[in-house]
Amino acid sequence: MALRLTAHRGAGEGPNPTGRRLLLVLVAGLLLSGTGAVWLERGDGPAKAAVDDPLASARGAATTTTTAAAGTEVPQSQPVVPPRDAYAPEPVQEIGVIEIPKIGLRHRVFHGITMRNIDLGPSHWPGTALPGENGNTVFMGHRVTKTHPFRRIHELVPGDEVRFDIAGVQTTYVVTGSRIVTPKQLEITLPTPTPTATLFACHPPGSARQRYVVTLALLK
Repeated sequence: MALRLTAHRGAGEGPNPTGRRLLLVLVAGLLLSGTGAVWLERGDGPAKAAVDDPLASARGAATTTTTAAAGTEVPQSQPVVPPRDAYAPEPVQEIGVIEIPKIGLRHRVFHGITMRNIDLGPSHWPGTALPGENGNTVFMGHRVTKTHPFRRIHELVPGDEVRFDIAGVQTTYVVTGSRIVTPKQLEITLPTPTPTATLFACHPPGSARQRYVVTLALLK
C-alpha cells in the first residue's frame, strides 16, 4: 500500500514536523493493523538460508525485543529486532522512492524488516527515523539478487547525493562515509541526535559474510 500526504518540501527547506508526525501516525497504524504486528515478535523457527540476506546472522544479536499489541503505540525511537524467520509474516508496504544519481538508481522503497519487503526493493527498517526526521533513517537492500538495487553502493563517496520521496515529502542526503561491518554490528541502526541516514547491504557481493554500510547526513 502506498502512502500519500499533501505535505511537500524541497531539498533545501527545513524539516516539516507536522507532515512527518502525520506520516509516523499512518505508518504506526499500518503496523498495528491485521498481521502488521506479527513480525515485531521474534519467531522460533530457523531463518531461511539466503546468500544475499542483509539481516542474516544478525537475528537474535540484539538484546531487546520490540513488540506491539492492540491499543499500544509502536515505538519509533528504537529499531525493531529482526525475526528469526527471514520470511516471517509481514505486510508489504510501498512508501516511496529512492534516487541515487551517482549510480543511476531510482527505485521504489518499502517499509519492513523481512525479505517479503526487501526482495521488492530497498526497505526502511521499522523503528528508525523516517527521511527528514531527527535520527537515523535506515534502509537495507540486495546487491546481487532480485532487482539488486544496492549493487553499486560501494561506488558512493562523500558528497554524493541520495534523495528520498516518501509519501510526497522530498529530502536529500549527502554521503559522509562508508565502512564494512559484521552482521552482528547492529549499532549501525541506532538513533542519532541529528538527521542522518544509513544504507547497507551484504558484502562482498554474493556473500553474506559482512555488510557494506554507507552513512549520510541531511542536506540543509
